[in-house]
Parts: sequence; C-alpha cells; structure tokens
Amino acid sequence: MLAKQDKQDHASHGINEDKPAGHWRRKKVDYFEFGPEVGERQSPIGISITEKGPLESINFYYYPAPLKIINNGYTIQIKYGSGSYITVGNTRYELMQFHFHHPSELIINGQSYPMEAHLVHKAADGKLAVIGVLMKEDKGNDFIKTLWKHFPKEGENEVVSIGQKIDANQLLPANVIKYYHYSGSLTTPPCSEIVNWFILKTPITISKVQADTFKSIFKKSARPIQPRHGRIVKENN
Repeated sequence: MLAKQDKQDHASHGINEDKPAGHWRRKKVDYFEFGPEVGERQSPIGISITEKGPLESINFYYYPAPLKIINNGYTIQIKYGSGSYITVGNTRYELMQFHFHHPSELIINGQSYPMEAHLVHKAADGKLAVIGVLMKEDKGNDFIKTLWKHFPKEGENEVVSIGQKIDANQLLPANVIKYYHYSGSLTTPPCSEIVNWFILKTPITISKVQADTFKSIFKKSARPIQPRHGRIVKENN
C-alpha cells in the first residue's frame, strides 16, 4: 500500500474488500463497520428525474504535467502537477488527481457504463469538485493507451515516467457544456459530504480491450448506488 495520502483526495484510501462498499461509513473511526450510512448526501446516486435549467459554465484550464501513476490497490490514480484548475462561477478548484472506476458508479436512467473517470479538484476552502466522465466501449482511446502502457508492474506501487507528459484535456469529451450537477460525497472512505459533482453528459470512448485490461487488474471498483434522500439533480439544456 502507499503512504497515507490527504484524506480528502478521492480514492486515495486502501479498501478493505471484506466489507461491502454499500456499508462504508462516513466517520473516521468506523469506515468499514456494518450498518446504515451516517450522512444523507452520499454518492453515487442514480439519475432519472432532474430539474432542468441554466447552470454555471465549467471553465477548464488544464495544462500538460509529468506522468505519475499510483496503484493504490483499488484503482489507478494519476497524480497531477500543480497549475491546472477549473472555475465554476467565482470558485476556483485545483486539479489534484484523476482515477477510474469499473463499472461506472453513476447510473443514468437505469444505464451504467463499462468505466468512469473522476477528475478530482480542490478549492481553497477544502471543498471538492469532481468531474465525472463516462466511458463507453467503441473505438480505442489514445490517451488511455498511453496511461495503460505505464501501469505499475506487479510489486510496484508507483510509476514516475521521466520525460513523459500528459494532458488531462485529452480525458474530456468534445462537449463539456452539458452536464448533471448534485451535491454529494466521496465514494471511498471517509465518504465526506464535501463534493460538488459535475457529470458530463457526453461519454468518451474506450475499446473493449482497454476496458478489459483495467478489469483484469481491478475486478470491481465501484460503490453501489446510495439513497438520494430528496436531493435535486440539476441538468442544463
């Protein structure tokens, strides 16, 4: 396992697979105890009914950064260098890392996807913004090909590729204007309810081979759907 990461870095925690993900607790002392969830704004949720209307634009300011890949035993996480960020309204969120889930954690109108990418950003006040990118099987993805090529080998936790830079813009779909938004939590312990979720409507593509490569290493890395508890999901037209 890796050295302990910032507790607010989504998916930076080792997962005790003996405990079902649906029972992860939000409080530090009992992440993996059985029992009902503590909070009522847990993630992920299923999206079917939404409130349509105008939403703030998400402005992306991503720049190339050195490739640093971590296998935390739960997923592949790419730590991103400083200087890349998004703005939503008047709030700036720094890009910290991105990682992947299989299958998608989000389910839209009953449909799940083979994989989902989460780009995790942090504001000055400690709150997080996660951009969710759905991934469907179709043609291969050159950006994913580059990442998969540098997977940590068995026995390795981390790979730093000298001279290899990546650009997180390549993980985004062509249309970043249309999205769903709701307030929720991290989907891994400590499941803190400090996340603004922005799920881009347009998926990107990966090949079946690329999806299967990830699945062969991480059998399942998605938390089950959590109760919505009356939360409103907003959707722009």
